[in-house]
Amino acid sequence: MALHFSKEEFSQRKTKVLKSMTEKNIDALLMFRQESMYWLTGYDTFGYVFFQTLILDKNGNVILLTRAPDLRQAQNTSNIEDIRIWVDKDGSNPTDDLKIILDELSLKGKNVGIEYEAYGMTGRNALRLNKSLENYCNVEDQSELITKLRVIKSQEEIIYVKKAAELADNALDQAWKHTKAGASEAKILAEMQKAVLEGGGDYPANEYIIGSGHNALLCRYQAEKRNLSNQDQLSIEWAGTYKHYHSAMFRTIPIGKADPKHIKMHEACVQALTNCENKLKPGNKVGKVFDIHAKTFDDLGYNKSRMNACGYSLGSTFSPNWMDWPMLYTGNPYVIQPGNVFFIHMILMDSDNELAMNLGETYLVTENGNERLGKQKLDLVIL
Repeated sequence: MALHFSKEEFSQRKTKVLKSMTEKNIDALLMFRQESMYWLTGYDTFGYVFFQTLILDKNGNVILLTRAPDLRQAQNTSNIEDIRIWVDKDGSNPTDDLKIILDELSLKGKNVGIEYEAYGMTGRNALRLNKSLENYCNVEDQSELITKLRVIKSQEEIIYVKKAAELADNALDQAWKHTKAGASEAKILAEMQKAVLEGGGDYPANEYIIGSGHNALLCRYQAEKRNLSNQDQLSIEWAGTYKHYHSAMFRTIPIGKADPKHIKMHEACVQALTNCENKLKPGNKVGKVFDIHAKTFDDLGYNKSRMNACGYSLGSTFSPNWMDWPMLYTGNPYVIQPGNVFFIHMILMDSDNELAMNLGETYLVTENGNERLGKQKLDLVIL
């Protein structure tokens, strides 16, 4: 069994969760977020797309309820010793198996926290679970209990985040190397992902976003691949990923020659990013980082082109996306702390002129400010 963190690290994490449970008067926590399971125990799978829960009670008991394919997965990747299997069959209801475990832990009539904000917790699973626990125990939504602990990275985690940043830089080197008129987006993508995998990294929690021409104005992956025109624009958003820890970057690369508006938009992005960097300090609220981003763009005449959020926390996340809590939008009261990792993206989409300009970097919050983890230049590179 090869765990990615020390026994001491896992022990400290468990202690923090139990302390938070005590503060919230929770007798047990039912985890449905894969991120929580990985952080607490090392358990690494995509089996969370089915009904799967990790139970932690106030006495420190840890029990995983999952399907047969994940038995050995949990044994090989985690420190979980008590693994229970629910059986696939027509009409099976895994909440019945869960109820047996809750009875064992004497949780009838007790306060049970549940992570409802989880990709494995489908609407149907939630309905089944709620029905099963009706008149059995007191249920409350505790989706953020572990998330609020995960948002501050330990020294062991920061090592992985910095390795992810190095892989992201390597991927950008490949993008610059292979981007030119006539080049295939598929080839650029393949070389970027190759750099990460060959460097010891992982698949990211969501697809790399790549688009040229009119698709350069998209900030989601879509399946069309095209060859770059003689004069074009290529937008790429990607992340270096190591042990599931992400360090994301975003660039728009003009091909052939840049439209003068591209150059102005890029200058605005650099200015906005710099202003955000200056606000990304311990004690400030994350909403203030967004507000300076918005003010910078609005003052430069880009109100219609900007987004309503300018980034989010990053960490060890699983499909379908690498975005983590909290997001940078106006009024968000989360107070920035050392050990936070944020991806800050400046996105301008000028629909009238069909022009895009993006600039994004990942930052580690330090005692006095922040450190940009990517080491690449912010200049506009025209290829």
